[in-house]
Amino acid sequence: MKPVRLLPFLAWLSACAMGPDYHRPAIDTPGAFRGGQADDAAVQTNASLGDEKWWALFQDPVLQQLIRTALKQNYDLRIAATRVEQAQAQLSITRASEFPAVYAGAQAFTERNAQIAPIIPSYQARAAEVDLSVIWNLDFWGKYRRETEAARANLLATEWGRRAVLTSLVAGVATDYFELRELDLALQVARDALASRQNSLRLTQVLVSNGSASRLDLRQAEELLYTAAETVPDLERQVAQEENALSVLIGQNPGDIPRGQPLTEQPDPPVVPAGLPSELLARRPDILEAEQALVAANADVGVAKAAYFPSISLTATGGFESYQFNNLFTPASRIWDLSGSLTQPVFEAGSLRAGMHLAEAQKQQMLLAYQQAIMTAFQQVSDSLIAYQKNREYREQQEKLTAAAQDTDQLSNLLYRQGGASYLQVLTSETNYLSAQLSLAQAQLNERLALVQIYSALGGGWQQ
Repeated sequence: MKPVRLLPFLAWLSACAMGPDYHRPAIDTPGAFRGGQADDAAVQTNASLGDEKWWALFQDPVLQQLIRTALKQNYDLRIAATRVEQAQAQLSITRASEFPAVYAGAQAFTERNAQIAPIIPSYQARAAEVDLSVIWNLDFWGKYRRETEAARANLLATEWGRRAVLTSLVAGVATDYFELRELDLALQVARDALASRQNSLRLTQVLVSNGSASRLDLRQAEELLYTAAETVPDLERQVAQEENALSVLIGQNPGDIPRGQPLTEQPDPPVVPAGLPSELLARRPDILEAEQALVAANADVGVAKAAYFPSISLTATGGFESYQFNNLFTPASRIWDLSGSLTQPVFEAGSLRAGMHLAEAQKQQMLLAYQQAIMTAFQQVSDSLIAYQKNREYREQQEKLTAAAQDTDQLSNLLYRQGGASYLQVLTSETNYLSAQLSLAQAQLNERLALVQIYSALGGGWQQ
């Protein structure tokens, strides 16, 4: 083959790359999420809560400020950012293998040897050399390009990993904040109950002193008081510990956390559209992170295949060398060297075949992990949609139960003061009312936490 005809062949060969090109695997996605509202107009237009910015969903100004602080100071997010920087550096290192390496060098020496024999006089020598060397490993089989492809996919995976941390962080701050506001509400309920039972105890003491009530009534009133009193310090403990947890989450030392809107006044969206399941594959960070890991594993298969073929390298050196410094850069001092090498694996005791099997097995692992991430995401969205709907229904019923318990408590106290009921009825009704109030606070919290879970499961929160 003539050299002129060989050049197009080499150019075509250098453009090829061993191994399969990546294609997104076919995924069996359902038409709608289980637990979603298929008749919702927002769903019919493919809208999704996951597309909302976090500050549009969480409208409490204090919560928004806490999230902004966390985005600047949270350690997990900052660690994830350093992983991205590492992957960027690794990509630059890997991509450099596609290009020639150029080295410049210079050396000079002078020496004097003494006379060691009558026929060998002493002498003094000087020499200098300046050269430029080029080493190029030709990428005929696409080995280095596949390595670059894998490194680029790893960079994207770490970037999506950082966004997954961001999504979890936004959801985590909102969750802790809502839990804190629920504890505030429960603590206020307990303190109100304690104050009410202190008044009830004073009234019972007066009735006992007048002979209108028994000592049993007094002991039951004290029992009510102590039950409420023991609840307060336990809730205060939980509040302080929740503040500590939220402080660390936003990157600060444990301390007080500011408060915004009460839990019962936190705005809820009128509808919670889930969107199409197929869109989740392009929005949720952990799915995209898993897909980029699959892309990298697919490229590694090409690297393993390229190892079967020869390695071709070119080396060229040019410069000047002279034993007289003043003649160093003259035409007569020019030097050059050009060489090429080809190395073909012949026997490596099965290591190349094993390396190929390893790359294919790792690719299969990443494929299964990608499919698993999608199935897990579908489950989490469905679970959160069902939880939001059922928690809302539970909260509505708990509100009715609390209202009924409040009426019962008021009526039993009125009847007791008029002598129409025993204090045991007062004890029972007040205990039931306090329990209903605390359960209602927990139900209101669960409804909002389910909304946060929907938002996180749909891949919302990383959009800035």
